[in-house]
Amino acid sequence: MKAAAFDYVRPPDLGAALRHLAEGGGDAKPLAGGQSLGPMLNLRLARPKLLVDISRLRELGGIADAGDHWRIGAAVTHAELEDAAGKLAGAELVPQVASGIAYRSVRNRGTIGGSLAHADPAGDWPLALAALDTTVLVAGPRGERKLPADQFMKAAFTTALADGEAIVALLVPKLSKARRLGYYKFCRKTGEFPEASACAVIDPERRLARVFLGAAHGAPIPLPSVARTVAESGRAAATRDAALAAVGAIPNIEEPERRMRAAVLLRALHQAYPA
Repeated sequence: MKAAAFDYVRPPDLGAALRHLAEGGGDAKPLAGGQSLGPMLNLRLARPKLLVDISRLRELGGIADAGDHWRIGAAVTHAELEDAAGKLAGAELVPQVASGIAYRSVRNRGTIGGSLAHADPAGDWPLALAALDTTVLVAGPRGERKLPADQFMKAAFTTALADGEAIVALLVPKLSKARRLGYYKFCRKTGEFPEASACAVIDPERRLARVFLGAAHGAPIPLPSVARTVAESGRAAATRDAALAAVGAIPNIEEPERRMRAAVLLRALHQAYPA
């Protein structure tokens, strides 16, 4: 199929882009890598009247050391993040997650901000950024505002973005050397969206303990009791029975999905606390 007719504009700066988005209201869409929006246009699942190309805006690019956090521009590609392995001290999970997204051809074009704004429940960034306690910097007609990543995605393909707003950057905290990280996803084959995923971020020096399940029916699911118990007791608390109990407490998850999600959760926890 082919996309329905739309107008296209490539503004010179972020201010102009935001004006176009505000004027277009719900009929305007930002376009960055287009790896999600492109297929939706072709299938006519999305029919915007205006596409605002933000892929080359200077304000949305670059990875900067901002002291206690890394500032990652919304238009930074997955490939750029993958290639930053060994360069993002305290945020090592970011290149790890980026390297496992789809295929390199997709990573060359897809962007971290676009993926987060798309809010696919099976996407990697909604899960990883929530677990990393990331702050989402958003700009729109009323100026800038900051949102916690774990509150940004409201439901499947639904976010806290208002009409005329766009993600500007992701502010990823730098973790200490005492950090414990685990990220695992189950895919039938390489490059597919996962059927289940989990992420664990434990940092005693920052008093951070966050465990989330991804690839669910909506936003990533926090497991605060699991995070707290594992932070206190380490690998001894990361048992099969504990994982099954934690997943079993989530509504609308039945066998065999419960076992699959528990197994993925356990793999993530064991990555954080290897034997």
